[in-house]
Amino acid sequence: MKSTKKLLLLTATALLAFASPKVSAITGDYLEVRSCDVYTGPCFANAEMGLTGKEGMLVWSIKQGDWNGVSLSGLKVIAVVATDATLGDLRYQPQSGRAVIIVDETASNIQQDALLDFAKSMAGDLIAEVTEVKQSTIESTLGICKESGCATIKAGELIEITTRCIGDKDHLCGNERTFYPPLTQVKDAHPAVTQIASYRGTGLNRTWQMTDYRSAFLAKFEY
Repeated sequence: MKSTKKLLLLTATALLAFASPKVSAITGDYLEVRSCDVYTGPCFANAEMGLTGKEGMLVWSIKQGDWNGVSLSGLKVIAVVATDATLGDLRYQPQSGRAVIIVDETASNIQQDALLDFAKSMAGDLIAEVTEVKQSTIESTLGICKESGCATIKAGELIEITTRCIGDKDHLCGNERTFYPPLTQVKDAHPAVTQIASYRGTGLNRTWQMTDYRSAFLAKFEY
């Protein structure tokens, strides 16, 4: 009798495992750029607070994985965010923003919907309102140097970003540190210098171009 019960239990467990949907992790590389320094000293950060840092661009380059059952392997999505306050430490200064979402032009319609939902889920309240969804080719190379601080992003005529590693000449006041954490959940985040970051699109009632800010993060993500 015990053997029969054990056999039935094992059979039921195997059937449940077969019937349950397989959930695969979604992994990739992440780049974030803000219009304020993220690697800085308190004197610089306090001078920017309330004046700058109200814009940001979040780039997810997905290596592999599914979202809501849709494969997003090899695709990219960008959130261009604007708020009315400095994007600082969101643990103590939660912000609610408007965003333009740029989805990979090579994605199918169902993949583009999944990319949009993925970006909204990862950014949380930063994307309280999506003002526009745009399709574009997205060319990216992230973490291409030894120190993992070099990156290039180009999304048509909408976005251009290049970053480099932080060097000795970037320590302006001697007490710099990673002043703000990344805006979304990532791992192995490295601050970097934004050589150029520009947004030339519509949807946010503003465009911008930044040069030579210590305002970028490169990282990995896995959800």
